[in-house]
Amino acid sequence: MTLIDAATRAKLVGLYSAPERFYHGMAHVEALLGLATAHSAALADREAVEAAIWFHDAIYDSRRSDNELLSAALAREHLQGVCDGVRLDRIAAMIEATATHVPPDFNAPGARSDAVLFLDMDLAILGAPPATFDAYERATRKEYGWVDEAAWTLGRSRVLRGFLDRERIFRSAVFHDRYERQARANIAMSLVRLAGAGQGEAS
Repeated sequence: MTLIDAATRAKLVGLYSAPERFYHGMAHVEALLGLATAHSAALADREAVEAAIWFHDAIYDSRRSDNELLSAALAREHLQGVCDGVRLDRIAAMIEATATHVPPDFNAPGARSDAVLFLDMDLAILGAPPATFDAYERATRKEYGWVDEAAWTLGRSRVLRGFLDRERIFRSAVFHDRYERQARANIAMSLVRLAGAGQGEAS
């Protein structure tokens, strides 16, 4: 069963297939759906998590700061009447939470654990093998091709340091055990490269 019908899926595939999406495209969605399948036994509402995966980057413009809100609004538009209001609110809240990767304050334990797993799935690329992580970094840079190198170095370094400063990048035990160490190593190496690029720019 799925909350995403054929027409909605086709529209979303079209959005994710836009040529300017070098990372936030269908391959990203498919990777997260694969993780949802792999961890399905731990999900209280797999359909809701899969819907959040499908919609979470549906609207993506690197020049905007409200992509998550717009993506959540699109989910509400397409899922209205497909699921009840409480469930739809949970889906929208999970999508909006990808802006900060802080889980929504759900009261139901199952809903909270689903949100934690969903957000960890979205960050799993940080703990990928170095070659895969490097490809992700290059693709993300292309999505911000309009940003000059100095501004990119400053902004990207701030984002990455924010992850390193967290007590845990991954909040669930399973993702923390699998990805945390590699994620921190990947991010540290990326910061070294960015610092080198910044020094080159300054010189």
